[in-house]
Amino acid sequence: MTEEILPSIYRIEIPLPKNPLKALNSYVIKDNDRNLIIDTGMNREECMRVMESSLREIGVDLKDTDFFITHLHADHLGLVSSLVTNTSKIYFNQKDIDSIHQGFSWESMLNFANRYGFPKDMLQDALFKHPGFKYGAKGQLNFTILKEGDKIEIGDYQFECLETPGHTNGHLCLYEPNKKILVSGDHILGDITPNISLWTEDENPLDEYMTSLDKVYKLDIDITLPGHRSIIRDCKKRIQELKRHHQKRVDEVLSIIKSGNKDAFQVASNMSWDLTYDSWDQFPTMQKWFATGEAIAHLKFLEERGSIQKEIQQQRIVYSL
Repeated sequence: MTEEILPSIYRIEIPLPKNPLKALNSYVIKDNDRNLIIDTGMNREECMRVMESSLREIGVDLKDTDFFITHLHADHLGLVSSLVTNTSKIYFNQKDIDSIHQGFSWESMLNFANRYGFPKDMLQDALFKHPGFKYGAKGQLNFTILKEGDKIEIGDYQFECLETPGHTNGHLCLYEPNKKILVSGDHILGDITPNISLWTEDENPLDEYMTSLDKVYKLDIDITLPGHRSIIRDCKKRIQELKRHHQKRVDEVLSIIKSGNKDAFQVASNMSWDLTYDSWDQFPTMQKWFATGEAIAHLKFLEERGSIQKEIQQQRIVYSL
């Protein structure tokens, strides 16, 4: 589905087949000189077909088009490698590039997950089903780096970059102060909550996420254009809901640990999830993977606050009060 949601700003719903997210909101800003596409979808045929037909429908030529990618996840970055031309710029952030290039490997991520309790016999299944592994951008991409306060001017819009770490280390939003528009990527979603996961030892993404929410709360925003699902009309209310959600999560994790030492996989299996399965055993591998990553992020948040402690037992990291 393609619709003009604001003057010269179009939303294209890029399908994400067999994915709980269902679709990505790709935003296209048209101008006589250069167009801008914000986020692209996964690098797969189903996404490409819809993107190409939608761009034809609204009259966008890729040779006259640049890209702004909010963060590194495959549903936002993946397809850009199939869309970019030799006249295109790809605006991106340095921290997510560093996450990709500095020491990241799928093997290290799997080993990390295993130390936190993710079962060894499920690791390869998690890898081969992971959307980032299957549908990420291909080849070498040349990025134009943007940081806090940098501007993108296109048509009647003057967007400012906002660094909003949490969902990823370098997540960027775009804010148009004159027209009070926020393009929020996966920082603020309306119908679902952004996944806040941890897969490295040296970060505290939930703490960063809560700080980023406070930062955006101070802005004057009339309309928020998120990376998935419905457009948000009351950003402040949604931020309050997201903060309550994570406080509830933190309290739940604490109560789970009260019954005894647990690793992150065990904590995740006892948390409340808004999924339609009757039990944790029925969760598909990838849902267990993302749930475990979220549990690790909340455990790290509590550990940094001194509410819980971790120790190594038989090469497995467990938490206690």
